[in-house]
Amino acid sequence: MAVDTTAQVKAVARYIRMSPHKVRRVLDQIRGCSYREALIILEFMPYRACEPVLKVLRSAVANAENNDGLDPADLVISEAYADAGPVLKRFRPRAQGRAYQIRKPTCHITIAVAPEADR
Repeated sequence: MAVDTTAQVKAVARYIRMSPHKVRRVLDQIRGCSYREALIILEFMPYRACEPVLKVLRSAVANAENNDGLDPADLVISEAYADAGPVLKRFRPRAQGRAYQIRKPTCHITIAVAPEADR
């Protein structure tokens, strides 16, 4: 069943200094959950990625509440994804004058919430 994009409310966090692969591991757990369930799941997951995901989720719900007048108790996470951002490239000195490249990935986290009835 397709979700109506007009009822969705989004929030995006960009340039988060974390691997998108590790953030997706967290987003897969909360996708499709209600707002209340997602808060509980994120609170007790042991991953560092939970902190920025929680921040984006709260922002999306605040956008829905303030801009569209939706009730947070009725909201469901309709979309949650992490795209790759730019990679910071750094170099570490190694033996015999060589340089070893260190890649520091970033990601963009997007979460969209929608009322339960429109899901």
